[in-house]
Amino acid sequence: MRKVHLLSAFVVLTVFAFAMWQMLQPSIAKAKPTATIKSAQVKKGMYLVNLGGCNDCHSAKVFTNMGPMPDSTRLLAGYIASGKLPEVNAAMVGPDKWGGFFNNDLTAWVGPWGVSFAANLTPDEATGIGMWTEDVFIKAMRTGKHMGAGRPILPPMPWQNYGQLNDEDLGAIFAYLKSIRPVKNAVPQPIAPTDLASQRAK
Repeated sequence: MRKVHLLSAFVVLTVFAFAMWQMLQPSIAKAKPTATIKSAQVKKGMYLVNLGGCNDCHSAKVFTNMGPMPDSTRLLAGYIASGKLPEVNAAMVGPDKWGGFFNNDLTAWVGPWGVSFAANLTPDEATGIGMWTEDVFIKAMRTGKHMGAGRPILPPMPWQNYGQLNDEDLGAIFAYLKSIRPVKNAVPQPIAPTDLASQRAK
């Protein structure tokens, strides 16, 4: 009789163990290493950044036989702080004049808003977005405000377009930006139209 009870207990435990194993299989199958998920997110972000042409304005250029190309040593580091802005004639911009113009590597732009400089998008903590969080980045793209609450993000940055992306896509872009090499480069603050006019008058 004791052998029968032991056999019954063994069968019950075996069936229970098998049932638990079956229940856990979907979770095990779906689970992916965090590193794999992060790698896929960064890869997607790189795709979106390249598709969006972010290097066109946010990377300094080197001049080659094929024309200006992004400087690979300063990718997405924005307008170079040590650069010299060409003389700007604010009187050339207006409703019946030029709508705007830019420097030779597309990192500084002049228009009715004054002068805007492409931001440092590298993860440098002092001069880039190293201290930003994903939430802050997404809020900036949604509101058109620096860090989501500061000064307006000026043209030609098409934040209105990026703000249409879903959180997953914006999160991927942010993950990629945080993965690239940090470049210490303190981009100048924008120059207001009134300041630009006063500089011209001097």
